[in-house]
Amino acid sequence: MSSINLPLCSSSWDHEEYEAIERVTKSDRFTLGSEVENFEKKFAEYHSSNFGVMFNSGSSANLAAATAIKLSSTQIEGRKKVIVPSVGWSTTYYPFTQNGYELVFVDIDIDTWNMNTDQLSAACDDETAMVCVVNLLGNPGDLKSIKSITDQTGTELIEDNCESLGAVEDGRLAGTWGKIGTFSTYYSHHISTIEGGVCLTDDEALAAVLRSVRAHGWLRGISLPPHLTGPVPTDEWSRRFSFALPGYNLRPIEFEGAIGSAQLRKLPSLLAIRRQNGAFFENLFQGFDGVRIQRMKPGSSWFSLGFVLEERFHGCREQIVGELEALGVETRPIVTGNFLTNPVINLLPHSVAFPPVVAAYIHDNGFMIGNHGYSIEPQLEQIHQYFLDLSKRI
Repeated sequence: MSSINLPLCSSSWDHEEYEAIERVTKSDRFTLGSEVENFEKKFAEYHSSNFGVMFNSGSSANLAAATAIKLSSTQIEGRKKVIVPSVGWSTTYYPFTQNGYELVFVDIDIDTWNMNTDQLSAACDDETAMVCVVNLLGNPGDLKSIKSITDQTGTELIEDNCESLGAVEDGRLAGTWGKIGTFSTYYSHHISTIEGGVCLTDDEALAAVLRSVRAHGWLRGISLPPHLTGPVPTDEWSRRFSFALPGYNLRPIEFEGAIGSAQLRKLPSLLAIRRQNGAFFENLFQGFDGVRIQRMKPGSSWFSLGFVLEERFHGCREQIVGELEALGVETRPIVTGNFLTNPVINLLPHSVAFPPVVAAYIHDNGFMIGNHGYSIEPQLEQIHQYFLDLSKRI
């Protein structure tokens, strides 16, 4: 078989992004400023959200989200647990333990690969402070049901939507269902600002907390709710160097904001092509003997294309990914696979509400390949032919 050439990720930049970089260079303003503020506004408008706050990464957005809710939410005071799915990225989990919470793991659904909603409902109790739902690989979770569960239990909902920009569930964009939704604009994602991330919220006070947490916890240019700060200086000189909250330095730079605005203009067309690739992939592999693919919802934004090897190909993953890599198809695990298998878990306060049966199965038998903002139909046809040929050998 001839070479296939399918990388995991690729650039969607053209002259617009380079012109944006040049504009910032000429401005002589490089750290957080008007370019970031403009991107935040446009990103929020795209999602019909009130407030967007940009960060230097999606991981930082997750950290700021967990910190901001802990600091500002009165309804979860005294609660110490956060429910999470067993498949997610490492920095889905760390922000909660870094804020003093215990992780409570539930399994994922065998078809969608998202959080098992029945298990979530059973695990959610009066000790649960937050639920962090991960919309996996562009596929929105059962967000309407999850929102209902968290509303009924007085639990705060965070959406880790870093892999699912542009996904739609029940007519509403993913990342807008929770108190905060987080996004990543890292190189391999739907839009790229090289590094970068965003939090969305409709809560003005929470947006102010996010901005303070982003920049050292100070009050400069930020109006925080009085119950969070107590008495604060009234003169501008003192406010510029007063610190009200435990914060970090998670600020983005102007290059990221400028590039983000250019990328956001392209998002509809990038999503349309990704969805076309996804539909073509489904048509080729749905029902293929020995292969299970993720059941995508109609509103999926198709971050990548995942395979789980079933009975016919059990024990063959090493051979298959090796042969695909030799043909030029880059592969990787499905996110982290079962996160509970990672050595770092021993350093994280956690419990397991339901054994990760599905997560373990995907961990042992799954892998994924890249999707792109350009047509990859010829490469997918070649990969399909590879599996047809493989079926004759195995």
